[in-house]
Amino acid sequence: MSSNANVMNTGNRPMYEWSSIDWRKLERNAYKLQKRIYRASERGDVKLVRRLQRLLTKSWTAKAISVRRVSQDNRGKKTAGVDGVKSLTPKQRLSLVDELHLGTKVSSTRRVWIPKPGTDEKRPLGIPTMKDRALQALVKMALEPEWEARFEPNSYGFRPGRSCHDAIAAIQQTIKCKPKFVLDADISKCFDRINHQKLLEKLNTYPTLRRQIRAWLKAGVMDGKQLFPTNEGTPQGGVISPLLANIALHGMEAHIKSLARQFNMPRPNGNQQSITAKRRSVSVIRYADDFVIFHKDIDVIRRCKAEIENWLADMDLELKPSKTRITHTLKAYNEEQPGFDFLGFHVRQFSTGKHSSGRGSHGLLGFKTKFSPSKKSLKAHYRKIATIFEASYGSRQEVLIRRLNPVIRGWSNYFSVCTRTYFPKMDHQIVWKAMRWGKHRHVRKTVDWIVNKYFHTIGNSKWNFSAFKDGKPVAVLLKHSATRFRRYVKVKGRSSPYDGNLVYWSTRMGRHPELTSRIARFLKQQKGKCAHCGLYFKNADMWDIDHIVPKALGGKNEASNLQLIHRHCHHQKTALDGSRRAGESSRTTEEPCEVKVSSTVL
Repeated sequence: MSSNANVMNTGNRPMYEWSSIDWRKLERNAYKLQKRIYRASERGDVKLVRRLQRLLTKSWTAKAISVRRVSQDNRGKKTAGVDGVKSLTPKQRLSLVDELHLGTKVSSTRRVWIPKPGTDEKRPLGIPTMKDRALQALVKMALEPEWEARFEPNSYGFRPGRSCHDAIAAIQQTIKCKPKFVLDADISKCFDRINHQKLLEKLNTYPTLRRQIRAWLKAGVMDGKQLFPTNEGTPQGGVISPLLANIALHGMEAHIKSLARQFNMPRPNGNQQSITAKRRSVSVIRYADDFVIFHKDIDVIRRCKAEIENWLADMDLELKPSKTRITHTLKAYNEEQPGFDFLGFHVRQFSTGKHSSGRGSHGLLGFKTKFSPSKKSLKAHYRKIATIFEASYGSRQEVLIRRLNPVIRGWSNYFSVCTRTYFPKMDHQIVWKAMRWGKHRHVRKTVDWIVNKYFHTIGNSKWNFSAFKDGKPVAVLLKHSATRFRRYVKVKGRSSPYDGNLVYWSTRMGRHPELTSRIARFLKQQKGKCAHCGLYFKNADMWDIDHIVPKALGGKNEASNLQLIHRHCHHQKTALDGSRRAGESSRTTEEPCEVKVSSTVL
């Protein structure tokens, strides 16, 4: 092929070889359109929003990016739908790009049951086919900027640039200066019971897109060899399902704020407070289908609960009684202990003396607000570690350590923003578990022999479960207590990755608690940009650590020879830098940019 043969024009459609596509150019063009959709939605220019969405869904650029995301970037790309397709070749990806059109017939989803963390129940997933996933990713690219401009500031679940830690930081800001009553609520089977007609009315998009989304909602689910109709709910497992669920629950905060005018909140002189003060007095913080409502008056909380139940009934939803309760952050109320659990954290306030009390604008507070891992999170984490020990009785110590370290690192980083009182206790339990593991392997040996063989002093740290070879440690088990406290800064108000402030968003990534120090260091060195294509990393991107000079060509595994690049850039570089021809991939590790709550946490 000639130098220009990789990119040819056939009619209005460009013809590429997949490995030679200029993804930098495609990403920039698609983002420009999404940014225009966001700004038009902010202004309330519905006509322009619809025109830009049509332009985006018809563009070859957006279609190619959608196919790449579901076939290369997505961690669940190897999960097949009802057609059995698990992966696509580069040629098949290009063919799929040409097949993506709104209004095409959809396939039913494949039912997959996964365990629900902390219970014996199982959660149903509906896995679409590869083509439907790509088309859903395309539709999401068009819809998400519009709704990001409209979503409420205290909605944090399944949104780009927002995480569990933002919701926890919002709670901390809400109650740090004043104890409050709290409605801790959960919506029962939210994804499975959403009313289709009400959702489509709320979506209020143009007819072609509306029909396409309705087709996905009504596609049915294949469980084994039996097809079941889907007359309600959005299928968990679909690319667009989290966005649709957020749209269905949009307006909850505004509805509660609209009641503020009727609150009875007198001043000391008997006059009612201003409407603005009443609106600020009530806080609604939602993460997907879990939410909390705060106010200092119990009567207001009771009224909010009744209003929320009526508001949810309009979407055929209801609160789950077993997970809904009213309590107080500082004092026991109605036989309920103070504090509540939210997103794996336990939030509670404790009365203190003047020497350990926090200070507010009006003097000493008399209490401290503490965030800690919930009992459920501690139990689930220890159970997972114990399971790894029990499954590794026949494995070498270094293999066991390499299985345990990612679990410990992920859990510790997630809870690094809270009180770490329980971290040394967890380390103590793991020491005893490790000794039992050693005793099981060496039944006739004494405890002292097991301690001397498997535990070592490294520097000033004692009781390190570590494997040594030739007098040097080859694997050391991480300690929870070694995790440093990280102060997390909540995302600004209604800020969104589509607002164009790329410097702000790329800077925030390196400060996230769940990122390892290694990844944060690369982000800082590279100023938030991919070393291969030069584009800023965005929240939905996936990345890899890559060898600049491949190991197959003599490159060393040193920091000076490593860089952080997009996963699709890694695939492209590997195909061209000679490492694939040498029979060895240059990949060292993979870490997703999009941070989600691990099943070990909740």
